[in-house]
Parts: sequence; C-alpha cells; structure tokens
Amino acid sequence: MAESIIEMDKTRIGAEIYALMERLYPICRSITGPGVRETLTLLSAVHPIKQTEIPTGTPVFDWEIPKEWSIRDAYIKVGGTRIVDFKSHNLHVLNYSAPFSGTMSLAELEPHLHSLPDQPDLIPYRTSYYAERWGFCLPHRQRQALDPNATYDVLVDSTLEDGALTLGEIYLPGASTDEILISTHTCHPSLCNDNLSGLGIAVHLAAAIAARSRRLSYRFVFVPGTIGSLAWLAANEATVSRIKAGLVITGLGDEAPFTYKKSRRGDALIDRAAAHVLKTDGTPHKVIDYYPYGYDERQYCSPGFNLGVGRLSRNVHGTFPQYHTSADNLSFVKPAALTQAYETIAAILNVAEHERSVLSLNPKGEPRLGKRGLYRQVAGQANAPTDEYALLWVLAYADGAHSLLTIAEKADMPFTRIKAAAERLQAVDLVRDCAT
Repeated sequence: MAESIIEMDKTRIGAEIYALMERLYPICRSITGPGVRETLTLLSAVHPIKQTEIPTGTPVFDWEIPKEWSIRDAYIKVGGTRIVDFKSHNLHVLNYSAPFSGTMSLAELEPHLHSLPDQPDLIPYRTSYYAERWGFCLPHRQRQALDPNATYDVLVDSTLEDGALTLGEIYLPGASTDEILISTHTCHPSLCNDNLSGLGIAVHLAAAIAARSRRLSYRFVFVPGTIGSLAWLAANEATVSRIKAGLVITGLGDEAPFTYKKSRRGDALIDRAAAHVLKTDGTPHKVIDYYPYGYDERQYCSPGFNLGVGRLSRNVHGTFPQYHTSADNLSFVKPAALTQAYETIAAILNVAEHERSVLSLNPKGEPRLGKRGLYRQVAGQANAPTDEYALLWVLAYADGAHSLLTIAEKADMPFTRIKAAAERLQAVDLVRDCAT
C-alpha cells in the first residue's frame, strides 16, 4: 500500500496554487454565467474538470435554478468621467445586477449604493441573486464625497435570461466505490481567500491523487454556493450514500490558525481524522461544533442527507476585516499558508484512505518481535523507541474491533506512525487486514 495518497513537492506547491489564483483573480464570477465557465476552464489546465449545465427553471428540492447572469460593463459617470467602474474592480457592481441605463440625481442614486462606514476605504462585496435589482459598491469615503448637485449617468450592461447553472466535477475512481468528497465554491468574484484558495488547492489535490493508486474513490465538486451544492445533490441523490467522508474547503490562504467545523454528526470519520491530524501535527487550530450557517456543509449535512462532511478553513467567515471586501486580495493570501493547507488536507485524506482494522494472527500473549527483526537487540531501557511502542499499540488492539485511527487516538501518536507499524507487522504475518 502506498505510503501516502498524495506526494508533494513542498518547495513549489504553494507558489503554483498562488500563480493559479493570480490568473483567476480578475474574473467576475457569480452563481451562473460565463465567469464560472471561464474559471473551470482555467482550472482544467491543472486537471480536467467535467462541466455540467443545469437549465434555468430546473427544480432542485425547494429551490429552482435561476436565470443566468452575464455582465459586460457597469459604471457611474459624472461629466463623462467614470467615478465608479466595474472594469477597474468587479466588486464595484452589485453581483447579479439587473440591466439599467439612466441619468439621475444623487438622491435617486443613493438607494442603489452600498458601502462600509466602518471600513471607509474598502469596496464591499454584495449580491442580489433572487430579487432583481441593480446597484453599485464603493468605498464609503468616496460615497461621502459625491456631489449632491451633480447629475449621474448610470449604466449596468448585463443580462438576466434563461440559460444554465454550471457545475464542475472531477471523479477519480478507486478500488472501492466508497467516496471521499471535496467541495469548494465557484461563485465569488475577486475574493482570494474566500473563493480562490479553495479552488486552487482542490484542483491541485485532484491532480496529485489522480497520479497515485488508491483504495477509495475521490470526487471533487466545484459549485456555486448553496444553489450549486443543492443542484449537485439533486442530480446525485441516488448515489450520495457512497460518500464516507467529505470536506468543504474555503478560506485557507491567510495566516490565521486553522478552524475545523465538525459535520452535523459530530463523530464522523472526517471529524475524527481532521481533529487527529491537527492535534498530532501540532498545528495551531480550533475544532468547533456544527452550526447551521456557513458554506455548503449546510446542504451536505442537512437531515435528508446527513453526510459526514466537515469544513476546513482558517479565519471563520464574517470574523475578519478582509471578509467580503476588496481587501481579500492577492496580498492577503500567502504561498506558505497555501502549502500548509494543502499538506494538512493531504494528511486528513491519507487517514481516510488508509483507515482500517487489523486482526492479530498471534493474539495469545505478546508475540516475540526480536526474532522477526522488529525489536531492539539490547533491552532494558526505561522507554521503548517510538516505532517499537507503535508496534505494541497495534498488537494490543489488533482484535478487528479497533481501527488504526482509534489506536492512533488512544496512543496519541500520528496516524502515519500507527499505519507504518501495522504494515511492518503485516509484512511478518503477525496481523492481517479485516474484511471491510
């Protein structure tokens, strides 16, 4: 069995993910439209992504696929000069703005403006997906400086019409049809940490896993938030029971400690694997219980599915000043943080990939390890070497009822060490895998 489901070059992976984010950053994404397709096409240069179109009006449980949004230009002009310009930053337009063209006073324009009084130099990110309106986002300091006596020329060159919602998917079959799900959202425009860190890490993980043999199957889904995961679940309702563990990944490029949010179950394989890896790696982190707000874990964990899907991020959404503002840019994310996130997810997936129970073939008393070359030749030391100690832990619980992860938790040792001990014992016919 391979030592790890993923092999990585730590010297380059963060830089490669960051470079991909640089190419993705200018694209105006939303829950539908050409920006999503362009994004998936760029990601496909790392590993091919299948695109599926779900037509407008298609019912997905209590929702339906909305009209498709496309935007070409948007501005506010005074005297022929653009003072708010979608082409200079795509956060300037209220995402999903309906088309509009007109001339108005500041009093008429004001209800369509959005700004942040507490962060006066930043552009907020705002949306109106399910109610047709138009609007602009701008720094509050600029908004306060607008001339109440001026005339404002306004254009939103957009369309809202029947089209489709685009889902992206990578499926990597393994020896088993049991699946690991990795989900990340495609809907945010120029927001690096919230949106692009998850996309970049996910596609690079998929490319690495595709190059290795694997026991489990892996499914990566790239979907617009909420409506996209609902559409994917509706299309795959008959087979989602194959998902044995899953992660929603987002907000992984900044330098804050990790936050792992448990699945609704609270004790699913992914919950235990994530908590174990974060603890034994010594990585600063916190583990929080499930709550019904956040990202697409809400849909995967809803009572009708109750999948074992958790969420890994760093800062929690809404709790840091860059969240959903123009400050969530390329300077906010760091290649080293992306590397660390990639390694951490790889370690969590490695636990899920290799988790199994073993059964002792010599269960009566402790087998003699020295004659099999597994034990030091000079005994009597106060403490056994760590690798020998791992062998003893595996043997102590090799009863078919305790999995390798359970043993690692009891021993307070990294899963990789317990897994390596089990493989050494298998090599000399002292334990065997249990049927799963």
